[in-house]
Amino acid sequence: MAIKGSLKEASLPDVIQLLFLGRRTGCLALADRHNFGTIYFDEGQIVYATIVNRRDRLGDLLSRSGRITAEQLREAVDRQEGEREHKLGEILMRLGYLSREELERYIRVQIEEAVYYLFSWTSGTFNFDAGVRPEREDFLVRINPEYLLLEGARRVDEWSLIEKKIPSFDLIFSVDGGHIGQSAPGLSEEQRQLVPLLDGTRDVTRLIQESGLVEFEAGKALFGLITAGFAHRVGTSAASAPRVTDSRVDEHRNLGIAFYKAAMLDEALREFHRVADLRPSDATAPFFLGLIALRQARWEDAVTGFRQAGEKGGQRASVLHNLGVALERLGRLDEAETAYGDAAGRAGDDARVMLGWGVVAL
Repeated sequence: MAIKGSLKEASLPDVIQLLFLGRRTGCLALADRHNFGTIYFDEGQIVYATIVNRRDRLGDLLSRSGRITAEQLREAVDRQEGEREHKLGEILMRLGYLSREELERYIRVQIEEAVYYLFSWTSGTFNFDAGVRPEREDFLVRINPEYLLLEGARRVDEWSLIEKKIPSFDLIFSVDGGHIGQSAPGLSEEQRQLVPLLDGTRDVTRLIQESGLVEFEAGKALFGLITAGFAHRVGTSAASAPRVTDSRVDEHRNLGIAFYKAAMLDEALREFHRVADLRPSDATAPFFLGLIALRQARWEDAVTGFRQAGEKGGQRASVLHNLGVALERLGRLDEAETAYGDAAGRAGDDARVMLGWGVVAL
């Protein structure tokens, strides 16, 4: 039975409860126009969750909490570039920066924070794909959804109150050091972490990044300080002009890939067009634009995309093979045979390439 629909018609907690009671295994994908998240289930238990471009990924959590240094994270990320088959957590363990128990604890936090954030979505779509598992199953934890549903409901209720005092993350707050000094023993650990940062220069986004707290913890701590009269609003951070940065291009690219894998082709098309506009030299954008055109039977557009991808990123076997497919669909068999032949020269004995080459050569 397919489980899909709109979050306006069925809330995420209701969907999770259904999957839990049915002891379902698979991937629940959620998307709105600008976000994409996934929750993986194994016999009704949540074993993994992630949101594209969110800063609650494992490396960010470890770095922000102070468990590893920025240099250690950078070393692990650099090693991962050459060891794509290994996850970041595995590399950190191998380097001796993290124990298995610590890794599993932080993975649990990562999963929980991703699910709690998804609970705040009131619009978008969901689709459950049965039997799909995470790419790697090492170090997976098992979380009872009932716990997350109860805690998530509490957080949603509390966040509705927090938003009345902190309606935007670009607000800047300052703390009265003299006033708070007498009450310092009564502050929570999270509030004590925030107080030194409330100097009238950092907005809420920076407070979260520099305190090592997750959004809810930081928001709740700041809400308490404001309510007690210890912190007050002093301004708003200036909106900086949009700049073309690697991270901005990566965000659109990551979203595009996620939408493409979920067969949300119009959304993927939009994101890859943004990548192409922001970074004309990027080879990934025309390649995926070509793939999308293939799936939408726009053969001429597919040819254009793959030719541009080859010009910008080199004549890789995958580019040439898909170019051959598009040319074959257009009936340009001589050109298709050349593309397949070039792909075969780079891909070796890839069965798909050899089959396409053989068909057009008949």
